[in-house]
Amino acid sequence: MSELLDILLYIQIALCVFCLYRIIRGPSIPDRMVGIDIFGILVVGICAILSITTGKTFIIDIGIAWVILSFIGTLTLAKYLGGSNLNE
Repeated sequence: MSELLDILLYIQIALCVFCLYRIIRGPSIPDRMVGIDIFGILVVGICAILSITTGKTFIIDIGIAWVILSFIGTLTLAKYLGGSNLNE
């Protein structure tokens, strides 16, 4: 079981590298935002795998905080790109 989780961890880290490439080289702001969202999902997956392998449950809390911040950032950028003011 541990070997499978190690393989999954390495795959998710490799996928994070591809997302970082999309974030840096994205042709437009929405493409970069999609890359950031996918990166956040992968980070939460990495937190879950690390929590399972190490047995430390506080890592799940870090993943939950990451998801909340990512969601707020996505909403803020969507509102900004939609042409609305951020204080509405």
